[in-house]
Amino acid sequence: MKLVVLGLSLSSSWGNGHATTFRALLRAFAERGHDILFLERDVPWYRNQRDLPDPDFCTLRFYSDLEELKRWTAEIRDADAVMVGSYVPDGVAVGRFVQETAEGVRCFYDIDTPVTLAKLARGDFEYLAPELIPNYDVYFSFTGGPTLRFLEEQYRSPAARALYCSVDEQVYRPLPAEPRWDLSYLGTYSDDRQPTLDALLVEAARLAPERRFCVAGPQYPATIDWPANVERIEHVPPAEHPAFYAASRLTLNVTRADMIAAGWSPSVRLFEAAACATPVISDIWPGLDQLFRPGEQIILARRTNDVLAALALDDAARRNMGVAARHVILESHTAGHRAAELERDLLVSSEQVRSTRPALALS
Repeated sequence: MKLVVLGLSLSSSWGNGHATTFRALLRAFAERGHDILFLERDVPWYRNQRDLPDPDFCTLRFYSDLEELKRWTAEIRDADAVMVGSYVPDGVAVGRFVQETAEGVRCFYDIDTPVTLAKLARGDFEYLAPELIPNYDVYFSFTGGPTLRFLEEQYRSPAARALYCSVDEQVYRPLPAEPRWDLSYLGTYSDDRQPTLDALLVEAARLAPERRFCVAGPQYPATIDWPANVERIEHVPPAEHPAFYAASRLTLNVTRADMIAAGWSPSVRLFEAAACATPVISDIWPGLDQLFRPGEQIILARRTNDVLAALALDDAARRNMGVAARHVILESHTAGHRAAELERDLLVSSEQVRSTRPALALS
């Protein structure tokens, strides 16, 4: 099938988790024989930080504004499916254009579902407005669980379907490396994540000065008082993520408040670390224990002492947990799994909209 995607970014992983999510999903989707056009808004903060300017699995094109987006009217009209992503600049206007133009399946991929719903509840329609949701044939959601029913009942989505993030298991895999840090964290700064990061990593570093820690990611304020045994790295490109995790005896997963409240919102970093067989310490949210078995495949932490106890695990226990977590990824959460789910749901949706848009002809 021909798929057009309008997403936040494919070309740059700087300061966002969308690029790696799209890269893994769309590469696997292309490997299933499909043709993909990715349209990305050309903005300076990504233009100057592009680490995948010319992907080999899809066509990537840039547009400067809504008027220039109309250059691809024919491609959007004739595509078997068109996907608009969350946080796309002028996303409401882009969504309206797609819904007025596309003759195939029109879908929304929300990589930030709990954040989106919180924004909608307070009248913040930055990239999605309530009136658009019923006109997207499928609402693909980063979040599963009860949120899917809420989207259908509260916002009249015709079909809300979970499409979790995923990993390319050939890229994210265990690597031989001498551990450099006892505990690492990879993630962009966020106000609502920082208190958890402070409790589970920064305070642990203060109480265990003999151990080594690392926080990697952009946008952390200069006012943060990092302990001397916490190394700061401004950015780790995706190509270096496996080496980063290989250098970590343990790594930390910290979840945004809206996603904790919604539950069933595994982050791409959680899956990437697990795919690399690096044991994960995570904060706690509904649905996590349905993805990984606590104590066997993941460590759950509520407070600093939980982290200090995990740091005392012997090497064999850590290795066994990492191997068990990677097995979960290989069984259920690779990019191949997600591409198959996307294909299935698009085909089902195409059957449902044929009668109203007979030009649709998915093969």
